[in-house]
Amino acid sequence: MKRLGCLVAAIAALLIAGALAVSLLFGSASVEEETSFVIPSGSSLTAIAEKLEDEGLISSADGFVLRARLLGGSTPIQAGEFQLEPGMSQTDMLRAFQQGDVIRRFVTIPEGMPSILVHERLMAEDLLTGEVAVPAEGSVLPDTYDFERGESRQAVLDRMQAAMAAYLAEAWEKRRPDIAVSTPREALILASVVEKETGVPSERRMVAGLYSNRLKIGMRLQADPTIIYPITKGKPLGRRIRRSEIDAINDYNTYSMAGLPKGPITNPGRESIAAVLDPERTSAIYMVADGSGGHAFADTYAEHEANVAKWRQIRRARGEI
Repeated sequence: MKRLGCLVAAIAALLIAGALAVSLLFGSASVEEETSFVIPSGSSLTAIAEKLEDEGLISSADGFVLRARLLGGSTPIQAGEFQLEPGMSQTDMLRAFQQGDVIRRFVTIPEGMPSILVHERLMAEDLLTGEVAVPAEGSVLPDTYDFERGESRQAVLDRMQAAMAAYLAEAWEKRRPDIAVSTPREALILASVVEKETGVPSERRMVAGLYSNRLKIGMRLQADPTIIYPITKGKPLGRRIRRSEIDAINDYNTYSMAGLPKGPITNPGRESIAAVLDPERTSAIYMVADGSGGHAFADTYAEHEANVAKWRQIRRARGEI
C-alpha cells in the first residue's frame, strides 16, 4: 500500500509538472501598463480567458484556463472591474480575480436634490448602462452610492430607493407621539419642505417645529419652495417669484392652500426626516431670512414684522431693493 501511495504521488507530481510545462508553453502574460479589466457577472473561466486574450493581456486563453484549473484552487472568480498592474503574471491575475478588491465607483446624491436632477446625474455617469426613468420625487435617499463599471442605472437607482424606504420605516418607528404628521408619507412630504427651506443644518428642527405648529392650527405653510416646484420640478427658478405664481392655485402651492403639498418637492436627507419626526418644541409660527443664510423666528406677527423690517434693511444695503 505504501508503495502504491508513493506511485500515485509520483504520478500526480509528474502530471502537475507536465501541466505547468504545457501552461508555460501555451501562454504568458503581457501587462505593460496599468489596465482596467472587467469581468461581467456570470462569466465562465473560458470566457474570461478569451477576453484576456482578445485584449492582449495574455498570449493564450487555453494556457490561462489550464493554469487556473490546476493551480487556482476552489475560490471562485469575482465579477467586477479589476486593476491589472505592469508585470503581472497569469498567476497574479488569477489571484487578483479571486481575492483582489473589485474597483468601486461612486455617485453622490446631495441632500435636497430633486428627482429630475437625480435622473440627470445617473444618465451623465458614463460607466453605467441602460436607461432609467425620472424617479418618483422623495423616493431617493441622498447619500453616496458605489457601483461597478457596466452596472445598470436601474440597479443603482433601486438601491437608492430601497435605502429611502428602509430609513423612512426605521425613523418612523422612533417618532415622537405628538408630531403634526400622521403617516410616513406625510413625514416625507414635510421633510422635503424643511429640506428646501433651510440650508443651515442646525435650523432643521426649528423649521420643522414651526411648520408643525402651522399644520396643527390650520395655518398655511407659505413655503416659497412649494411655489417653485410646479414650475421647475425642483430646479432653481433663477429669478424672483412673481405675484401671479404666489397666487397660483395648484396641489403644491402652500400660499394658496392649507395643509401639505400633494407630494414631496425634493429628496430630503436623513436629518430633515428626523427633524420632522422630532421637531423643536417651540411656539414660533413665523420666520424670515436673517441675512446670514438662516432665519429669524417669531411667535407673534408684531415680532415677525420687526424681523421683516430688519431683512429689508439688509437687502437695501446690498442693493437688492
